[in-house]
Amino acid sequence: MSAAGEQLDRLMGIMARLRADCPWDREQDLRSLRPYLLEEAFEVLDEMDRVAEGGPWRALCEEHGDLLFQIVFHARLAEELGEYSMADVCQSISDKLTHRHPHVFGEKQADGTPQPLANWAKLKAEERKKKTGREGSVLDGVPTAAPSLMRAERLTEKASRIGFDWPSVQEVRAKLYEELGELDEAIASGNRDELEHELGDVLFSLANLARFLHTPAEDALRMAIRRFTTRFQHIESALRSEGVPLGEATLEHMERHWQAAKGVEKALPPPTRVPRAPLVGLRLLVADLAAQRAFWDAVAPLLGWSAERGAPDEAVYGDGLYRLAFTAGAGAPSPATLTFGAPSAAAVERLRTTLEKAWPGCVVEGEAGSGRITFRDPAGFRWEYAFGGR
Repeated sequence: MSAAGEQLDRLMGIMARLRADCPWDREQDLRSLRPYLLEEAFEVLDEMDRVAEGGPWRALCEEHGDLLFQIVFHARLAEELGEYSMADVCQSISDKLTHRHPHVFGEKQADGTPQPLANWAKLKAEERKKKTGREGSVLDGVPTAAPSLMRAERLTEKASRIGFDWPSVQEVRAKLYEELGELDEAIASGNRDELEHELGDVLFSLANLARFLHTPAEDALRMAIRRFTTRFQHIESALRSEGVPLGEATLEHMERHWQAAKGVEKALPPPTRVPRAPLVGLRLLVADLAAQRAFWDAVAPLLGWSAERGAPDEAVYGDGLYRLAFTAGAGAPSPATLTFGAPSAAAVERLRTTLEKAWPGCVVEGEAGSGRITFRDPAGFRWEYAFGGR
């Protein structure tokens, strides 16, 4: 058993002991635990914000533990009633993840659907139909109790998975401008119902714009609230030090302290640890684009990747998360070897068979049955396909 498994077993044992011997824990049920789950989730968010600003990770680890305890507590209540156990919780999410990622854990879909995002809605619909007898809506699964900005962003994301989306951020920005114009008309009318309607449309458009900008609206607003709180408390502190009673300072007086607070923020040193910058794409120059495209059009599907639309002078492939683009141009092949993770040793052997049959000599390393191969494409780039963390 892994160290994580041992510690999870220990936590479950502690939970069982608490339910047996602690009067407070014995009295709890799902309804009484609800506020604690919400509180722990928000405390995790607070620590995530601190880490993003360069703070230590240890406090986040502790908050994750508090949140995990709530899950273990819920599972214990269910187990006592004979409903399900913690093992069932783990199995449920593991089964769900493997089913929704066939490009990682199984064979690529044969219908040509791009992996994985476009296929995600189809897989979830199949799960709902199996569970409830009906496919339901693509929008199902966004909690009605979730914060509204977060919910708006998630709903537009789900709709986008079946193609209901704006083509670019420019169109989204134009829609926001349109909604702001309609809000101006509602303000001029003074009609309360129209104001609520048009303000809601503006907020919804902002949430959609946040999705296109890859900057969650809920996070952006939460950080803005933190800045407002810090600056306003600076005003309060400054007024107290000046002997000015709260409520008696002029707006101009408070504005001076507000600007001073902003100056303090700008003067702070940058974070000692910045958030990780994810690698989302790789672009490589190739001399013979036609040969490169012919090779990768055949090989990419065996890796769970799909050809994507690109410029006339490029060949683009993606898996829904990452993009690999070959662009026509003069450039020497990199001496480095780039690695793809294989879902199984059998997948490695299937790729080996295809390559050796269609492009004899392109496989340059990796014995049969080793779970890994290294091959060279027509442009001379070296690629590894390996199973088992090699």
